[in-house]
Amino acid sequence: MTVKLVLLKSGEDIISDVTEMIVGEEGSIENPKKVIGYFFDKACVVKLKEGHQPEEKKSAFQVSMFPWMPLSADSHIPVPSDWVVTMVEPKEKLKQMYLEDVVGNGQDNKGSDSDESTTSD
Repeated sequence: MTVKLVLLKSGEDIISDVTEMIVGEEGSIENPKKVIGYFFDKACVVKLKEGHQPEEKKSAFQVSMFPWMPLSADSHIPVPSDWVVTMVEPKEKLKQMYLEDVVGNGQDNKGSDSDESTTSD
């Protein structure tokens, strides 16, 4: 399982189990291997809201995950590579939340909330 945080052209932050969509053959000069897109499995939109903790000088962020394309019967969704702006490793706490709430409980794309305290500059 390769869990990634993906920024799409639409501005959506998606956390998902990501696999590459590949055409071509490895080692072939005429038809080289090329990534043309990605498959997102159990994809969720990640939303970040700022909250304040009055007793501390830190800001707290509330992280929410919602199903991406919740009306689709498919959980294995193809996304063309030109729609992906960037793909990064999620923070460990976000990855753990995704694995526990979405993947681990066997519930596809379950909505979830979590508070993550972090310092804001």
